[in-house]
Amino acid sequence: MKLIHVLGPGCEKCGRLAANAEQAVRDSGCVARVVKVKEISEMLTFDGVSALPALAVDGVVKVCGRVPGVDEIQAMIG
Repeated sequence: MKLIHVLGPGCEKCGRLAANAEQAVRDSGCVARVVKVKEISEMLTFDGVSALPALAVDGVVKVCGRVPGVDEIQAMIG
């Protein structure tokens, strides 16, 4: 099972990123869990986070500071 982390304080962009990640999981049929991380102390455990929101797949930060589309996230988790 893949583990997808959405890192951000809960702003509008964070919500869109979480929704896109959940849709990407549903559309791809991939077995994955989407976890929202809102605590700064937990966000700091991820290497490479330079801006929020950020998306990590299996602990590896893939995107920072923007909201990728569903197709782009599918490519990351595929």
